[in-house]
Amino acid sequence: MTGTSASAARRGALLRLARVTITCMLVIDPRSLAGQLRPIDPIGWDVLDPAHSWIVDVGVGVMQNQLASLAGTRGDLVELGNFRVAWRSGRIGVEIAGTLLRRFRDGAVFADPVLGANPPDGETRHDAGDVRAATTIRLNGASPVLMALRFGTRLPTTSEEVGLDRDRTDFFATFGARYRSGPFSIGGESGVAINGTRVDGVDQLDVWTYSLGIDYRFGPVTAGGAIVGHNDMHRRVIRGNEDLNELRLGLGAGDRVRFAATFVQGLADFSPDRGLLVSVGLRN
Repeated sequence: MTGTSASAARRGALLRLARVTITCMLVIDPRSLAGQLRPIDPIGWDVLDPAHSWIVDVGVGVMQNQLASLAGTRGDLVELGNFRVAWRSGRIGVEIAGTLLRRFRDGAVFADPVLGANPPDGETRHDAGDVRAATTIRLNGASPVLMALRFGTRLPTTSEEVGLDRDRTDFFATFGARYRSGPFSIGGESGVAINGTRVDGVDQLDVWTYSLGIDYRFGPVTAGGAIVGHNDMHRRVIRGNEDLNELRLGLGAGDRVRFAATFVQGLADFSPDRGLLVSVGLRN
């Protein structure tokens, strides 16, 4: 096979793979993937990039028609001080991420608040956001397919009186793989999270956590999309532990100094209708 033919064959294979990925993203039933306000972010593959030893990102976010399950109300959520700090040593990346402050404006009431949560009064709720600590281990050497194992915890930094989130500790472990060919990459992740609950007799809830995404890089600009969520695989609904699912479409620019914007479309009952995340960061 000539070089030109081999290149054309690779492009054709990548296009077919992209079509399959997009199809899978579109045919997932969003009602079956219907808590914490946001699902855990996917593996940050950049933390395993040999070109970087550390990464710092800061930003803000706005989510429209977010449901606060414990408070029993829906409204607009503002995230102030979204942050991510990551550093790498060899094949191991360590990451701390979270949100410093959440502001939530009470809107429509859909249920009575759970015991201990402040009832809706039309005012603005303020609370610290969640904080997550994770370790990601690269499992293989140089290869177009990068495999990684990630495990971590979500710390109880929120107040249950405010009613935006659970004051419980969660643990998660996932396996991920990413295939890269030139400017194109496709990756996914699947694993389990053990989440604490506020229900007597149900100390923890085991959920499937997942992500699937593609991106394309042209020069210093990267564009991509991903499905991110978790599901406990049961029909019952536990207040504060609802299933979540989001479609995220992002655009990033820059290398050492990087700007990013991500549009969020909720696909589950307790995910926001839509939202926008913006951030700026440094890589070294």
